[in-house]
Order: sequence, then structure tokens, then C-alpha cells
Amino acid sequence: MMEGTSPMSFFNIPAIIIVVGGTLGVCLASSGMEAMKRTPALYKKAFAGEHQELGDKVVELVRYADRARRDGLLALEEELEGIDDDYLKKGLQLVVDGTDPDLVRDILEAEIEGMTARHRHAVEPFDKAGGFAPTMGIIGTVMGLVHVLHNLSHPETLGPSISGAFIATLIGVGTANVVYYPVAYRLKGLSAAEADARAMVLEGILAIQAGDNPRIVTEKLLSFVPPEARETAREAASGPNLRAVDGGEQAAAA
Repeated sequence: MMEGTSPMSFFNIPAIIIVVGGTLGVCLASSGMEAMKRTPALYKKAFAGEHQELGDKVVELVRYADRARRDGLLALEEELEGIDDDYLKKGLQLVVDGTDPDLVRDILEAEIEGMTARHRHAVEPFDKAGGFAPTMGIIGTVMGLVHVLHNLSHPETLGPSISGAFIATLIGVGTANVVYYPVAYRLKGLSAAEADARAMVLEGILAIQAGDNPRIVTEKLLSFVPPEARETAREAASGPNLRAVDGGEQAAAA
């Protein structure tokens, strides 16, 4: 626009149909209808995905560790109804049921692996679209140039026809690098963050089951928290009740 080109110059209906329609068709053929049905929800998740608040999760796990240390593991059964995180709830339920620690780890690690596998399959249509779209753009350009060569006897139409032909390549490369790949990378990032959060929860659950001191649990879990947020999380986890328990234990030891 700054150089005097109208935005409508880039609006070419045949190119859009070839590139967007063709990319949709090949993705449907390679990924299947069920995967394509999930793409609208995944677009929404890419733009509105929840940030993993690891500091808050540390505070929650330390609170459960404190309760288990004071009242026993069975006391955590009272906490289960108020837990929204299904993964954490499942892990604590296994602990309350007296499941062997190695089996708890195996079950919860299998949950993480299953989640990452589901996420990987969900992202495939976007990865494939990013690869197919430029190719469809080249196909559209070649088709446009064939049309140009059929009209060499009309020189006045060559400029617009050649311009329209290259619009297909522009749309293909543009949609791949501005839409499909960014969404795929965003979803992969959200998946990795959720897997890291679950890994932290897993370590917290095993520490609770082992009866670790809440302060030790805090230090274990803070290794998963970004350095700039660790001090805030440490202060939030060290509540008055926790300090009172630590003080009582130190006095008893003395």
C-alpha cells in the first residue's frame, strides 16, 4: 500500500480456491475426517491456551504434603473432591489407596505419554498443511502461467495474468508460514508446558507418598519453576501453618 499497490491486487479468487481448497483436500485425505473436525477447537486453543501456573501448583502440592505429614495419607481423601486437576486427583487417589510407589510412577508416566501422543496426532493436520500449502501454491502458479501462454496473442492481458499466477505462490507460502506452522508450534509449546507441569505434579505426589518434609517438597518442586518466579512461589508455599510445623519439629529434635 505504501508503494501504491491496492490490497485488492492480492485478492485472487481462483488462486484462493486452488491453494486453500487444495490444502484442505490433501489434509483431509492424509489425516482423516476426525482429525479435521478437531481443527476449529485447536485454532481456538492456540489463541486462548491457558498458561501453566507452576507456582500455584507448587503451593497446592506443598499444602497436601503438609496435611499428609500432620494427619496421615488417608486425610488426603477429604481433599479429593475439591481438586479440579484430574491428573493430580488421580495421583492422590492412588496414594490414598496405598498403591506401591513404583506403580504410581508407572501409571502417571503412562498418563503423560498418552497425553503427549494425543497432542502429537492432533497437531499433524497443521504440520501437513504447512508442507502442502506452498506446493499447492506452485501448482496454482503453473496453472496460471499455462493460461498466460494460451493468451500470448493478447499482450494487454499478460501483466494481470502473470501477476494473478504468482498470487497463488504467495498465498501458499503465506498461509503456511503465517497460519499453519505458527499454530502448530503454539500447540506443541502448550503440550510441552502441560507435560512439564504434569512431571512436576508426579514428583510432588511421590514426595508426598514418601512422607517428605513440606520444605523439602518445596525445594524439589521449585526446580520446575522458572528462576524468576521461584522466590515468589517459595514464599507462597511457606505459609504460617508450615512454619509452625517446621518450628515444632525443630523443637522436638532439639
